[in-house]
Amino acid sequence: MIMPNNNNDPDPNLDPSPETDAVEAGDESIDNIALPLLTLPRRVPQQADRPTQSNIPNDRLVRDRLKQICAEYVLKNELVPPLVLGELQKHTQRIREIAELPDTYDDYIGVLISNATWRDTLAQIPFERRLLLVPKCLRAEDICPAPFDEFGLLCKECGLCSLHDITVEAENLGYAVLVAEGSAIVRSMIETGSIEAIVGVSCLNVLEKCFPHLEATAVPGIAIPLLQDDCVNTSVDLDWVWDVIHLTSDDRTYRMDLNELRDRVQQWFTLESFEKLMGTCDDQTESIAREWLARAGKRWRPYLTTCVYLAMTGDQNEKEPLLPDDLKKLAIAVECFHKASLVHDDIEDGDEERYGEPALHAQYGMPVALNVGDFLLGEGYRLIGELNVSAETRVAMLRIAAAGHLTLSRGQGAELCWARDPKPLSSLEVLDIFRKKTAPAFDVALQLGACLGGADDDVHAVLAEYSESIGIAYQIHDDLEDYTGESDSHDLRDLRPSVLLSIAHRRASGDEEKNLIERLWHKKVSYDNVATELDRIFNERGVTEKARELQEAYTQEAIRSLSTLTNATLKGLLRRVVGKIFGDNLIEGYCSEFEARNAPGRKARSEPAA
Repeated sequence: MIMPNNNNDPDPNLDPSPETDAVEAGDESIDNIALPLLTLPRRVPQQADRPTQSNIPNDRLVRDRLKQICAEYVLKNELVPPLVLGELQKHTQRIREIAELPDTYDDYIGVLISNATWRDTLAQIPFERRLLLVPKCLRAEDICPAPFDEFGLLCKECGLCSLHDITVEAENLGYAVLVAEGSAIVRSMIETGSIEAIVGVSCLNVLEKCFPHLEATAVPGIAIPLLQDDCVNTSVDLDWVWDVIHLTSDDRTYRMDLNELRDRVQQWFTLESFEKLMGTCDDQTESIAREWLARAGKRWRPYLTTCVYLAMTGDQNEKEPLLPDDLKKLAIAVECFHKASLVHDDIEDGDEERYGEPALHAQYGMPVALNVGDFLLGEGYRLIGELNVSAETRVAMLRIAAAGHLTLSRGQGAELCWARDPKPLSSLEVLDIFRKKTAPAFDVALQLGACLGGADDDVHAVLAEYSESIGIAYQIHDDLEDYTGESDSHDLRDLRPSVLLSIAHRRASGDEEKNLIERLWHKKVSYDNVATELDRIFNERGVTEKARELQEAYTQEAIRSLSTLTNATLKGLLRRVVGKIFGDNLIEGYCSEFEARNAPGRKARSEPAA
């Protein structure tokens, strides 16, 4: 069950004081227009963290792997629905052996197989001819204001549980929605003939009872099992629900292998590929620049450029997406800008390592590194200038890149100026630096791919909103990885603006804790000398949990920004990219793009993220 945050903070906001309710993003953009104020996103309700029931794998990665195995098995063996029970049991046994899992999970595997056989059929059926059936046990039972009638729960859309997100979004799409329990209602809806497909969320034993009716009538049905069956604080894989309810043949990416696509993008960043796409290497400066460009990296930005272009231009009948040389050059240009910024950042921040190896200035000296960084910026602009596009498109691309470069420099400049006289920063002040430093790189990558794909102004506006939220979420994620040791940097040790430290300062209990954190902000004490005490404060004050909640809130803001896109392919692909970035595994589906529809005066309302 998803519940509102009940932390003991006196105010749900991270920074409740009037002077920090919003932060100016800067005096001007490239167009001399002030950016909008930065405010906290709405709080995202959190699912209770409970073990799954015994016949469902407890590990989300195992569940995702099983789904993938079933999908590949169905495709390879050309299974055609509806499968009778005997067939289903036979295939279940084979997949269980492939996955090397006990027979405890047979019922769960059977559901996954049946889902995989019906997936393409469901994608062809219009939303308005589908029924979404969800159980009332997903509601926040203790505080739920919704009444019941003979058809089930009458959701009040208060925003306090996952039912609101699911039902409102499904209704917006055109689904018939029932919040009810049991196989009887499913059977009744089938018999009326008023629907052509069912998407059902329920416990495994109910799904088992429904299967014979769905099989006998050949009604396409996809089922998402609840992770618990005790009707108390139940939870579900929400990403899976969003994927299924948005499944449509209009989205030309729903069968695209994003892992394979990312591998292909990585292949463009080899010295051999550079020789082909960028020309021969003429001197030592260019050689060092290309070696640095080929070094390790996640390549999220060129990957985003590629994804947007494919979404704008892809043909749904093509098994292999077309990746022209112009796209590869543009992706390399995006990475040139990023790697140039890293060279300069490492010098400005005094970092001696990058990717577990000596930073460029540590390897070649500061003058050479500065020059290589400048060279990479020039290379990025050169590659854009040489693209086979119209003059108008080329100018638009150069303007986008320049605007991103300026905004990023403003963000880095704000951090460097703060470092000259460090002092405690509110969370919104830290997030504003993130908006300027990190979001522009995502924005440039997305906007350039959209330009090459021929996007209109409406698409560019959505991408700007999406990239701002995802950029902030990415930097919060980076802060968390720094703290947990999953990154090769450590902003707390190096004392850079950190959202974790700003939350800890806000939540410190008593003068002793607050003074310790302020001394750290002012660089009067090193992190290593107070790490144990800081760990205690973080744990007792729920700092990392709050940061994760804030990251999730910005992630959902990015997802909600996609709601106005009319291009189902772009919408679907960008939603999947969110899962790639923050989970590094294929998290399928869209997420809540719902609009607030609370009645005036209703007490139960969504709150800003805390």
